[in-house]
Order: sequence, then C-alpha cells, then structure tokens
Amino acid sequence: MATIRQDLRRQGLQPHSSKERWLQERGGASEPRIEVGILHAERIEVELNGRYTSEENDRSYSGKLLVEVRDDEVLVNGESIGGARLMPLPEGRADRSTFRVLDVEIGIGFHWDRRETQEFEGGLRFAVEGGKVWLVNIVAVESYLRSVIASEMSATSDLEFLKAHAVTSRSWLMAQVYGKGKFLGQQQSEQTKGEEHERIAWRDREDHSLFDVCADDHCQRYQGVGRISNAVVDRAIAETRGQVLTYGGEVCDARFSKCCGGRTEVFETCWGDVDHPYLTSFYDAMVRPAGFAERLSSESEAVRWVSEQPEAFCNTKDVDVLKQVLNSYDQETQDFFRWRVELSAEEVTALLREKGGIDIGTVKNLVPLQRGASGRISRLRIVGERGSVVVGKELEIRRLLSRTHLYSSAFAVMRSPDGARFTLTGAGWGHGVGLCQIGAAVMARKGFGYRGILYHYFRKANLENWW
Repeated sequence: MATIRQDLRRQGLQPHSSKERWLQERGGASEPRIEVGILHAERIEVELNGRYTSEENDRSYSGKLLVEVRDDEVLVNGESIGGARLMPLPEGRADRSTFRVLDVEIGIGFHWDRRETQEFEGGLRFAVEGGKVWLVNIVAVESYLRSVIASEMSATSDLEFLKAHAVTSRSWLMAQVYGKGKFLGQQQSEQTKGEEHERIAWRDREDHSLFDVCADDHCQRYQGVGRISNAVVDRAIAETRGQVLTYGGEVCDARFSKCCGGRTEVFETCWGDVDHPYLTSFYDAMVRPAGFAERLSSESEAVRWVSEQPEAFCNTKDVDVLKQVLNSYDQETQDFFRWRVELSAEEVTALLREKGGIDIGTVKNLVPLQRGASGRISRLRIVGERGSVVVGKELEIRRLLSRTHLYSSAFAVMRSPDGARFTLTGAGWGHGVGLCQIGAAVMARKGFGYRGILYHYFRKANLENWW
C-alpha cells in the first residue's frame, strides 16, 4: 500500500518545498488567504454592505449586484467586469465590510439539502465555468475557520471540542491547499469478470481548478459570518491560532464525520489506497467493548456490531450535548449511532437505474463482499434477475441505495422471506475516518482537553504552530 510520498513520486509531483515561501505568497506569514467557491449558477444576486473596488477597472461597487454570464463573459449589473476581484475599501478594514449572497444551496445531495441567504466577509471574485458563473470568496484562513466551526456544529458547543475541531479543520485545509496536487481527486474503475461487472468509485476533494475549496459538505461547511453567534468560537480559533496536526513533516489530512458509530475507519476504505498512519481504526472508547474482535471486517462480527448498542463516546442520548454539536437541520435526525432503513426490491432497482445507470433487472439480493475495520462495506454485490454488479467504495454504496445518501455503509442486510424487501441495520453517520464529532463533543463534556481529544482520534500525529 502506497504512502503519500510514494504516491507523489509515482505521479511526478512534490509538495511545496518551502512553507515560508508559500505563506508569503498567500498573504504573509502572519496568516494566509484562501479562495472558497460559494455558489455556481446562471444568475447570482449579491448585496454589498460597504464599498468594494475592482482591481481591474478601478471602479467601486456597492449595494445590489446582479451577476450573469453572456458569451463566457461575466456581467455585473449588465456591464462587463472581466475576471476582476472586488475587494473591500478602505484598505485594511475588510472586517467591517460584508456581502450577502442570495439563494445559496447547502447540503447538496444529502437529506438536509436546502437554500438560504448567507453573509461573508473578505473579497469576492467571479469566474466562468460550464456557462455558469462561480462566486468565489477571498478570505483569511482564521476568518474562514470561524465560520467553518460554527457551520459544522453549534457555536454553543463546549470550548475544548471547538478547539479540537478548529485544529482538525485547519489541518485538513492546509493539507489540501498547501499540498495542492498531492491528492487524487476522484476515481472510477470498471471491469468485467466473467458475467459480473464491477464498478469501484470514490470521490475525494477534487483539485478545484478555479478556487481552493468549496463551501459545502464536499469540502467543509462554510456558511458565512451569520453562523457565528457568540465569543466561544472566536476564543477557540484564537487559542489554537496557526496550530495544525503533522506527521512525518507533513500536515495531516485530518478527516472528520458526524458519528463513527463506535469505531473509526481507515482512509483507504473510503478513498484512495494510501496509508495515513495517523488515520487508524479503533473503538471510540477508553477500552474495547467486551466481546468484540480487534477488527470488524468479518460478516459475522459486523452484523453483531451494528445490532448492538456498545459503550462508546459517540453513543449518547444527552440532548444538551447533541444540541451543542448539531445545527438545527442536523437535529432533524437523531438516530445516527444505530439506524434502520427499509427498502423494497423495486426501490433499489429504480435507484440503481436512476443514480447509477445500472440495469440488472429486479434486485434479488445485496451481498457485502468486503468490509473495513469498522464494518463499513467497501465492496457490495447487487444481484438482479438479469445478472449482478459489484459496487464500491463507501460513499458510492451510500449514494446508490438512497434518494440522498445512507447514513453510512456500516450496515447489515436482512432480506424478507419473499425477497421483496430489504432491511438495512446500520451504525454511524458518515465515513467514520478521523475525528468523530459526536464522540469528541462527549469527550469535551467529560473533561478532556482539546489535545487529548486530538491525540485520541489522530494517533501518532504531532501538534505544530504554522503561524
């Protein structure tokens, strides 16, 4: 299994040779700037709170803007603006100018998908892609993180949990942006063995060509300054300013999910076959739950695991903790540690055809072929009346078996006697790799400091100050 450095050499890529030089290029060693893709649409409505100036035509803008594309050219209020950036005036007072974006879609493809108006600080830029316009926010890293921490969970969470998440989110961001070019983006492989077709697909954070990261769950939730409601978030960011997790001299690709279901997963179960020693699989508890194996890769162990309620940090019904961790739309679902979904054979057949272009006739069975250490399925055989297909990895399985996404791929399959229905009994919400947000929040409530939380979820990692 390749390490990240071996994978870099194979692709002929190298990370940035000088952290100091990179920081200087991004706005100075005191704090780098990044570009975040907010919205991609045919028309975008923006309201500027303050005066902004165009670096390209030296014009100033304020109030309402209607941004459109005509013949691959960006028009603002009917006039060409080219690829100009709009930066707040006067210089050095970006924190006093904000802009509002109407009709931003969040939770794209998930069960909480909705639209809302969002407010951002910093500058903005427009770019054309696919006949539509991207609105890109130019923002300092720590300002970006203030919003991420409040967008990913409630801003009223315990301080030590927010600090742990701040370091995790900052590390993930720096691994993606500073290490741009290191990551494999997305991949799909298809092959036919005998009469059986196999499709293995995974989607990581693609290298966005027009900006660094996007604003939705595909990267990290970044929903503007409106999410920041109290001083606890500011304190969490300030007390961890510039801190990142590292391993072997590189910033850790620090992942996180809502609820690991009691056991975390390894990176390669969900994404590329790359070994990250700091992203290991372990029980989310101080000791291994009695009676369970070291790994949950076997079918019998996985089935027993998802059918029980073992002790784990993320196995909690504490309403106060859950309210602190989950935003209002996340609280619409509270069966994330253990869950159950009923699907008819006709529903699965239709989902495969509509979402995957897979037509094997009426589905007769769902057979897990390969599981990760947490019991998450990475290869699933779907048997139909006209043949079978093997699909993977983790997110692809979740996508194909739901109108939105299944909570996780750590599930057991029970088929009704007549074969007309399937019951999926599952564990966890998300991929389960790295920090478990529910578990980390419970740890903070139990008195763990943010360093202890980080070293629990990112074993073998170190904590360093980058600025």
